[in-house]
Amino acid sequence: MVQLENAPTQEEAEPEEPEATEEPEATEPGEPGEPVALPGGGTEVFAGNRFLVAYYGTGQTASMGVLGESPPDTMDRRLHRAAAPFRGPGRPLRHVYELIVTVADASPGPDGDYSHDIPREVVETYVRAAHRNDALLLLDVQPGRSSFPEVAKRWEWALRDPWVGLALDPEWRMGPRQVPGRTIGQVRAGEVNRTSAWLARLTREEGLPEKLFVLHQFRTDMVQDIGRVLDRRGLAMVQHVDGFGTPQQKRATYHAVAKPRQFTMGFKLFYDEDVRRMGPREVHALRPKARFVSFQ
Repeated sequence: MVQLENAPTQEEAEPEEPEATEEPEATEPGEPGEPVALPGGGTEVFAGNRFLVAYYGTGQTASMGVLGESPPDTMDRRLHRAAAPFRGPGRPLRHVYELIVTVADASPGPDGDYSHDIPREVVETYVRAAHRNDALLLLDVQPGRSSFPEVAKRWEWALRDPWVGLALDPEWRMGPRQVPGRTIGQVRAGEVNRTSAWLARLTREEGLPEKLFVLHQFRTDMVQDIGRVLDRRGLAMVQHVDGFGTPQQKRATYHAVAKPRQFTMGFKLFYDEDVRRMGPREVHALRPKARFVSFQ
């Protein structure tokens, strides 16, 4: 049986938070009067056969992924080392910070939606680091009992930045009586479409380059009616297949879930949970081809 990412547990200890560090000022993506471009140039995420490599996690804690194990600039250097073997002739890289900004909780919290937002100043730190280091920033949302559109709109201030995209994690999209960690969530195509329509409109109205729009999945029932998920001009639509285990288990999950005619494909690698973590050659050998890999 294929193991699942973040399998439900009864309870988890609260991780300790490392001390905050000072960050230098960020640079802007373009000079006044110039077209807004993505890191490395251009306005399309995957143009020029680019391959994306991300570190995944949340700020100020290592408990949810490698991204939070060190301050942003140190993390960026580690990401560059991890990404380098994925580069090849005619396959330039783009680096991505996938930051969980809305975190699912096992308790309802003050607003009763079983999730909380990380502090704005933490997100601002990663926005500045992304510009300083020529990386994309991907905001990952785990909405609990809220909907994806209402949570995404709370991050509009950050999504107005030309280098910031959005990732939806249906594992943590709960129904009215469900609790994160006790059940695997799911989302309907209509809710995905409402979220992407809002983001595409924001991108168009602000004159922004193409944005990453990522849909995480490791079971076929996590996105109901996935064939009805619409492509959106201005968004690079990615289906990111998660789930840990042996290479054989991970390939089986990938083949069961992948919808390459609808999406650009992504694939996740786990430092701790994978059994013999797949290397760049194995990832590049996946069919359908993956164009985005993230490390957790």
